[in-house]
Amino acid sequence: MASPSEQTTCETMNSEKYANVNWDELGFSPMPTDYMFVMKCSEGENFLQGNLTPFGNIELSPSAAILNFGQGIFEGLKAYRREEGRITLFRPEQNAIRMKMGAERMCMPSPSTEQFVDAVKQTVLANKRWGDTSINVIVEEKLRQAIPNGAGGVKAITNYAPVFRAVTQAKTKGFSDVLFLDAKTGRNVEELSSCNIFIVKGNVISTPATLGTILPGVTRKSIIDIALDSGYQVQECVIPVEDLMDADEVFCTGTAVVVNTVGSITYQGKRVEYKTGVESVSRKLYATLTGIQMGRIEDKMGWTVEVD
Repeated sequence: MASPSEQTTCETMNSEKYANVNWDELGFSPMPTDYMFVMKCSEGENFLQGNLTPFGNIELSPSAAILNFGQGIFEGLKAYRREEGRITLFRPEQNAIRMKMGAERMCMPSPSTEQFVDAVKQTVLANKRWGDTSINVIVEEKLRQAIPNGAGGVKAITNYAPVFRAVTQAKTKGFSDVLFLDAKTGRNVEELSSCNIFIVKGNVISTPATLGTILPGVTRKSIIDIALDSGYQVQECVIPVEDLMDADEVFCTGTAVVVNTVGSITYQGKRVEYKTGVESVSRKLYATLTGIQMGRIEDKMGWTVEVD
């Protein structure tokens, strides 16, 4: 039970309608908010019910497995403030399920789906005052992001640091991001540094199959369903890089980028430009997805979850 002074502090912090944030320059850097949610688990036991606590540092033993062996996973999702003021989450149970799959792969315990969703809801409500672009890509020909039978299909922390070198080199050459090829043949498309990729040819939308080296994105899954519902033919398959270079349109999906048009891809010195603009398939899919997320389009899929 919080003391009267603590309650006053919390009420004062949440009395501001919105935090002073420059959304146009937010970027992807971490931004501390007011509260975080902490849930603990002892070895061999299940997670206990957690609680909100003011945002701050956490204490770790120098022998912690996450520091010494990279045994760690994470999830990322967004909360949406709709036009009428309600706050919703988008398919949070899918993130919970993916976390559980990742935890099993990394030999770690995980919270239940109910615990995960409840923790997200509480965290969003406690921080609600904080709520309220085409890219050019180069194909990485030497470095690989994931290997068969590895951990590329889970959201493990060890999957992200290895891409920094390739992305940094690409950006010094003027590119926005890097597209990685498969480790086995070096001829098939896999994914960008932190998002899934789709190609469009006529009425067919194709995306690399998730066979253990590609993260099964929640946005990816949602876009597949929306595309099918919109009359497109969708294929989850092996995509040779030649098919990528011959596509009419290319776009990527992810929690952060949502649905983002790829303006061009450069491979072996050859640059191919793709269809962009309001009539592109990606913009139509983006409009539908964000319409559902923001409450402008009826959610017939049952994807959104109200927080308050």
